[in-house]
Amino acid sequence: MLDWTWEQWAEPLFLSLRIALIASVIVLALGTLVAWLMTKKPLQGALWLETLFMLPLVLPPTVVGFLLLVVIGRRGWAGKAYEWLFGQPVIFTWMAAVIAAVIVAFPLVYQTMKNGFAAVDKHLVEAARSAGASEWQVFRHISLPLASRSLMTAYLLGFARSLGEFGATLMVAGNIPGVTQTTPTAIYVAVESGHMGLAWAWTGAIVFISFVMLYLTGRRSGRLDW
Repeated sequence: MLDWTWEQWAEPLFLSLRIALIASVIVLALGTLVAWLMTKKPLQGALWLETLFMLPLVLPPTVVGFLLLVVIGRRGWAGKAYEWLFGQPVIFTWMAAVIAAVIVAFPLVYQTMKNGFAAVDKHLVEAARSAGASEWQVFRHISLPLASRSLMTAYLLGFARSLGEFGATLMVAGNIPGVTQTTPTAIYVAVESGHMGLAWAWTGAIVFISFVMLYLTGRRSGRLDW
């Protein structure tokens, strides 16, 4: 007999999916735009910028979470701005979990899209510009379609990284059941409290979702593009 209910299992999972869906869309748009700007024209100090962009990939999640806490906390400039706009602090809300997911997923999305744009035939881009196309038209009709496989892979990586985010999320969103408790934090608590059946149920759901996403992406593109 199960020692847990459907509601106990579904609540953190659905919250994780909602956070991952929102964060993956935001980080895909942001990462694609930044990658396009960085590959469109060489910038002075580009190496410094790229190093900054990639930092969340190598920093410990708790360090990322602490820095976010400083920025979006009630004393941080971004936290004060959010509270002024929406009348409540962003810290320890599900929106803080979205922000954490965007930050940690950005390096993967950015690097994937940068490689995709770098592989676009420059002759086609120059030909479009010579024909009078604006930079937006070149991006929309040439660069983005030709980098569509990278776009799909970038979204997959962004979603998967957002779905599995733990350390930074715990720092800025906490682990409040029904409010900010995501599946990774719920698994941690379940293992700590000895509820192995519930931990396995959540783990199985995450593995299944990740497997289906990988399979569908690989089937559509003919192979996984990494």
